[in-house]
Amino acid sequence: MTKDKSIVFLFIDDDPQPIAELETPVVFDFDTQKLSDGEHQLKIVSQSPFGKEGVKKINFTVSNGPSISVEGIRNKDIVNGKLSLMINAYDKGNQKSFIITGSETPQSIPFWVWIIIILFIGWAIYYEITSAQVEL
Repeated sequence: MTKDKSIVFLFIDDDPQPIAELETPVVFDFDTQKLSDGEHQLKIVSQSPFGKEGVKKINFTVSNGPSISVEGIRNKDIVNGKLSLMINAYDKGNQKSFIITGSETPQSIPFWVWIIIILFIGWAIYYEITSAQVEL
């Protein structure tokens, strides 16, 4: 490597061995599939041609596993009795092709939609009754 450009070392979590040693400027393809799901830290250490050093730490979360969707309970809910849970898990595939099967989670109809439907049906019945009386 030449001495007129900065060099960066990329570290993951507390690993003393860098995953890459690169001359700047650079575009680096970071493959997160080699990491376990969960929280991680990317530490970038730069060394200038004049011997100065800089450090930047970036916290991130890896989620390469299947996405999990749960309906019927939320985080920190207070519950009792039996719960009806709808659970779906689907993978992103190899990201070169789209997987349709299982990639959408069915959801129940929200209560406010039911209220709107009931109000509309009630209005339609009222309209029919009042317009029928006018024709007599």
